[in-house]
Amino acid sequence: MSPTDTTEPAEAIRPIVELEGLSVEFGHGRRRTTAVAGVSLSLSAGECLALVGESGSGKSVTARTLVGLTAPGAAVRAERFLVEGRDAAAFGEREWRRVRGRTVGLVLQDALSALDPLRRVGAEVGEPLLAHRVLPKAEVPGRVEELLRDVGVPEPAGRARQYPHQLSGGLRQRALIASALAAGPRVLVADEPTTALDVTVQAQVLDLLGELKAKGTALLLISHDLAVVARLADRIAVMKDGRIVESGPAGRVLGAPEHPYTRVLLAAAPDPDRPGPPAATTDDGADDGGTGTNDGAGDDGKARLLTVRGLVKRYRTPDGGLREAVADVSFGLAPGETLGIVGESGSGKSTTAQLVMGMLAPDAGEVLLDGRPWSALPERERRPARPAVQLVHQDPLASFDPRFTVRRILAEALAVAGVARGAARRERAVELLTQVGLGEQHLERRPRGLSGGQRQRVAIARALATGPRLLVCDEPVSALDVSVQAQVLELLARLRAELGLAMLFISHDLAVVRQVSDRVLVMKDGRAVEHGPAERVFRSPEHPYTRQLLAAVPRLPARAPAA
Repeated sequence: MSPTDTTEPAEAIRPIVELEGLSVEFGHGRRRTTAVAGVSLSLSAGECLALVGESGSGKSVTARTLVGLTAPGAAVRAERFLVEGRDAAAFGEREWRRVRGRTVGLVLQDALSALDPLRRVGAEVGEPLLAHRVLPKAEVPGRVEELLRDVGVPEPAGRARQYPHQLSGGLRQRALIASALAAGPRVLVADEPTTALDVTVQAQVLDLLGELKAKGTALLLISHDLAVVARLADRIAVMKDGRIVESGPAGRVLGAPEHPYTRVLLAAAPDPDRPGPPAATTDDGADDGGTGTNDGAGDDGKARLLTVRGLVKRYRTPDGGLREAVADVSFGLAPGETLGIVGESGSGKSTTAQLVMGMLAPDAGEVLLDGRPWSALPERERRPARPAVQLVHQDPLASFDPRFTVRRILAEALAVAGVARGAARRERAVELLTQVGLGEQHLERRPRGLSGGQRQRVAIARALATGPRLLVCDEPVSALDVSVQAQVLELLARLRAELGLAMLFISHDLAVVRQVSDRVLVMKDGRAVEHGPAERVFRSPEHPYTRQLLAAVPRLPARAPAA
């Protein structure tokens, strides 16, 4: 080889992953469906390619194909599929096991189903280190703590000893990211890696991914959050119906989109700087001056649907101590009003929702419904009023029986609502699915046969089945792409206007909270640190923590004027 030969440098910059003409089909005969059609992409060291599009567009199927995890029976074809120059199309399971985690790491969007419920978090994060013999066994626990700390998990030593169900949704997602990073893969496929994360931890994770990219890791970032994509991506590929309809440099695609579908996605993205709807007219919306102590009482208290006074909930820690998950939280809610609750994972938002639902008993304080005891009642006395208070869970897969079809999931709620069996129940089920952007064809599917966004829409349909007066929404749109998210938020706004439906809206997405809320309650370490009208809180936040949250919100770049 001569001194001027360029073969070695050319090999050094060769893409780690090269994929051309990928097609993935499921089913047989007339039921055969094409999930991905003719997709081509490449990933080189130190670059980030973002794959965006609606639920069901083929993003996650493409991601799973890159690590050999397409569902059994799938027909996978590609004109060219190379991983580190090797023909991945010819890999068997043994070859894929060598590649997964070490060459290509995968972060799934559903942490609860991806983590083994019977193993402690530390064992889950440490498994790639042992499987790929990265470290001696004695050094693994220390490295696990470092990985958990790197992705923003507080008290990593204690969290490593816990099981996945003992962590909040955001903490589970961070543990999953730590596991994917453990063996130092050259490529990281991140499928909605920040979906369950609040904005400050989301910023930490994006910073971490940015550091990995700067050190030479190739990233395939799959996300419905275009502002997140804008922060990290070098290139963007937009998918619709299994095909890439637009691709190019991130600045051009976001700033001057060419395809109508890309423009639709950008138009639907919530904007944290855009004012929300006019506040509901109630006597419960008085500002409390930012103290978080206002319980929403009117002059005579008659307007209140929900009253929360001095809620406290404590838990035992792994070392035997006590931790206050909720500490002296108070607020009120009137018919037709929406209160948004925001804060970091572990701040007490979801625990507050569970206390309001009566799923947990408070250690102090009380919840009143229509001015009458609610939290103090035994469940058998609460049951007749339960149809009036419904929960939209942040993790629909965990709240569904995996054996049930969508029809049966909805049928249980419709039976509680008194809808007769047979044609009437089926007709009402189809109406509910239509309201949330699904159709009759989804009735016979099971939860695992639905995308993450589709599962969340079924969860909302189930909650609406009983005709509730209060909807407790715990991250109700976190798994949805922006266009469907906009549809669901419009649906909730319409239900509020038509039915006088009150909502307790819990979300880490401050742009969404501003869009739907009349008032906002900001929580930190179990306490309400700020509480007031949404526009005042977003425009002139008083507490330093609120200002920190707003500063961490990712934002889309300015778009070029339409031609």
